[in-house]
Amino acid sequence: MNFELPHIPSREGHPRETGLTMMMDKGLSWRETENFIDSSAHLTDLVKFGFGTSYVTKDLEKKINLYKEAGIKTYFGGTLFEAFIARNMFDDYRKLMDKYQMKTCEVSDGSIELPQEKKCEYISTLAKDFTVLSEVGSKEEGIFISPSKWISMMQTELEAGSWKVIAEARESGNVGIYRPNGTAHVALVNKIIAQVKVENILWEAPQKGQQVWFIKQFGSNVNLGNIAHNEVIPLECLRLGLRGDTFFDSLPQELVAEFK
Repeated sequence: MNFELPHIPSREGHPRETGLTMMMDKGLSWRETENFIDSSAHLTDLVKFGFGTSYVTKDLEKKINLYKEAGIKTYFGGTLFEAFIARNMFDDYRKLMDKYQMKTCEVSDGSIELPQEKKCEYISTLAKDFTVLSEVGSKEEGIFISPSKWISMMQTELEAGSWKVIAEARESGNVGIYRPNGTAHVALVNKIIAQVKVENILWEAPQKGQQVWFIKQFGSNVNLGNIAHNEVIPLECLRLGLRGDTFFDSLPQELVAEFK
């Protein structure tokens, strides 16, 4: 960092297994990608090309190479995986990843109905050659998945070979683990983490309030995703207690008592 401050939470360097930040690229130009890398690559672990944006984004290969050179894992959004599966084109999806030399992929079933056994089969197959993230939860507002089903799906997908399981929230942050107003389903989250290690979960948290909530619950090194490109640095400041929302969380009690 640029200067020293005591009482700053510890953060592992890259590559890391916990404290992951996943940025959602929804169509940055390659010049914007260069600017993002210049400012935020050191704080970013993963970049997801959101939903089907990779189909229409210009200079896709150039962007992938820029991220790769910066040491950032990239992968296509789960919706694109589902678009291939819905067309019975799994082998073509594999070829697509080979074409762009992707080493990371996402398996999801948020838009299509996919039997859990079949989903785990895709995970196991892909995990032989790729780092797999699998997404749990529906993208549709109002669809309730019981906590026991969330837990079961996460456990079986980790056993099938997923590196991390993603808790669905969509880019808007108002479905899955969140209520329509964007607040977390607290009881659901608590039941999940009682059975699934929190370091194995990447929580989609596009809204600042959601990021604050997860950091306060699970600490600075919680895995968070669907972060906008211009919110990666602000998120890191939340993790480090350098924004008002988390300012006192890492300070010794005597300083908290003196200044709060």
